[in-house]
Amino acid sequence: MKGIISWALLCLSLTSNAQNWQLTGFTKADAENPILSPSLEARFLDPITGKKVGWENKNVLNPTALVRDGLVHLLYRAQDSLGTSRIGLATSADGIHFKKSQEPILFPATDAFRGFEWPGGIEDPRIVETEDGAYFLTYTSYDGKYARLCGAFSKDLQTWEKIGPLFTSEKYLNTWSKSGALVSVQNGARIVAKKINGLYYMYFGDTDLFLATSKDLRHWDVLENAETNVRLSVLKPRAGYFDSRLVEPGPYALLRKEGIVLIYNSSNAANFNESRFPKFTYAAGQVLFDAQKPYKVLARTNEPFIWPNQPYEKVGEVNEVCFVEGLVPFKGKWFLYYGTADSKIAVSIKK
Repeated sequence: MKGIISWALLCLSLTSNAQNWQLTGFTKADAENPILSPSLEARFLDPITGKKVGWENKNVLNPTALVRDGLVHLLYRAQDSLGTSRIGLATSADGIHFKKSQEPILFPATDAFRGFEWPGGIEDPRIVETEDGAYFLTYTSYDGKYARLCGAFSKDLQTWEKIGPLFTSEKYLNTWSKSGALVSVQNGARIVAKKINGLYYMYFGDTDLFLATSKDLRHWDVLENAETNVRLSVLKPRAGYFDSRLVEPGPYALLRKEGIVLIYNSSNAANFNESRFPKFTYAAGQVLFDAQKPYKVLARTNEPFIWPNQPYEKVGEVNEVCFVEGLVPFKGKWFLYYGTADSKIAVSIKK
């Protein structure tokens, strides 16, 4: 009997410890949500077509965020009526009420990367600071056939140096890749890319999750399974759960004392799924990776911590979507920004 009691206490202790790593307690700001909506007034002289376009007149969605000069800066995906995506910028003193810039800050242009970015555009940004105070942005380019994970640097969020696709080898240049989330640390209100044993690590993918490493944020290598010579899958969908169809990184991966905490987006499969949610529902879970072995899963949530349950999340360009990409520490709270129904942007706050 004593052995059974000891085992039960051990299991209880492990369960308790496993929960301590999660970022919990978020509350949707339903009174203010959605906090960003498309605009019919915003116009932009497109450098490729030479025409004025309503660059965010269809949808705004999937934002990343950072704190700079005491303001929350939201970098968000915006779509025009033809479906081309560009990155817009909005700022806020309270994290809820935002003022938009009139023109996009990052967009397809007549540059060396036009072939990767046109006509689909630039999608789904994720941003972190570098150790020298600059910014590194990952984004997805779409040429109408391939999605490619790309990168860009900036010192002021206005002028950008594109570096193009992050995976440039013949093997991976034309392999579908998206959604790069870097392992980073919190330094006050700053989220800074952090090396582990001399390397930056980045989670990416929108089916399974994969890993890539870099010494300088510019040149990236995909981690491969040595036996199969294919990308190493570090997180897979699970039949019977909310993440039964796919998994995809959310914001940056946060390095903490417990390990690497990654918020991830997921979709519910058409069958063998979580029956409480409609098929293809996008919800977000969390996973804990080992701090020294970023490919090793230590714990994973069995329930989503955010899912569509409000009208602005359930009906839109794509129904039943909460897609998380922005997370910032701001004024003693965590602000979580996400796309709703692929149409608008909302916030959930953790005190």
